[in-house]
Amino acid sequence: MKPFLRITAAAAFATVCVAASAQSAGTWSVRLGATRIDPQTHSGWLTTPSFHNTRVDVQANSQLTGGVTYMVTNNWAIDMPVGLPFKHDFVGDGAISGTGKLGRTKVLPATVFAQYRFGEANAAFRPYVGLGVTYAKFFGERTTAALNGLTGGTLANPTTASVDSKWGLTPQIGFVYNFNERWFVDVAFYKSYLKTTAHLSSGQSIALRLNPNVYAIGVGYRF
Repeated sequence: MKPFLRITAAAAFATVCVAASAQSAGTWSVRLGATRIDPQTHSGWLTTPSFHNTRVDVQANSQLTGGVTYMVTNNWAIDMPVGLPFKHDFVGDGAISGTGKLGRTKVLPATVFAQYRFGEANAAFRPYVGLGVTYAKFFGERTTAALNGLTGGTLANPTTASVDSKWGLTPQIGFVYNFNERWFVDVAFYKSYLKTTAHLSSGQSIALRLNPNVYAIGVGYRF
């Protein structure tokens, strides 16, 4: 073999080895991108006194997010998404559909996934499935004049709200496409099965099944 061919072959072999090492057990990666949380809201009725069939809907929101992944084996990984708090508006539904924005809550979902990544450690395309546990921390609730009008609140004594923080189960599917041994894109869809209750200072409450669809994409770097 000519010297040039030997050098080329050695370089190619080294690249494959580095790629395999970079995606195998014991490696870490980080990513930065965006996530959209789209609640698939099923609302109960606001407790009395209220109009019959008074419900609410919860609007979607997108935020800057990222994540950290650790490869436990060549196929099993632990993944933790991180990001800014999401801001979700509550709007009237059912008997009060069309009343517009009633309030807003912030939520910081903390999720840890166990993932199984298909294919070889040095594969460019690696689909995966995951199962995670999510703790949704709701905070910073704000209400509007529209909610005051519905519940008897006033400027001097406005109706306030709080939302219970809850745990939920979160299955996930996605894939990683590796541009090279270091850089990659991660695309995922997951769904959190989450129920909570919103409480008003008027003494009323409303049960909510949120079950959001979550869409995430990030560009990452592997160590």
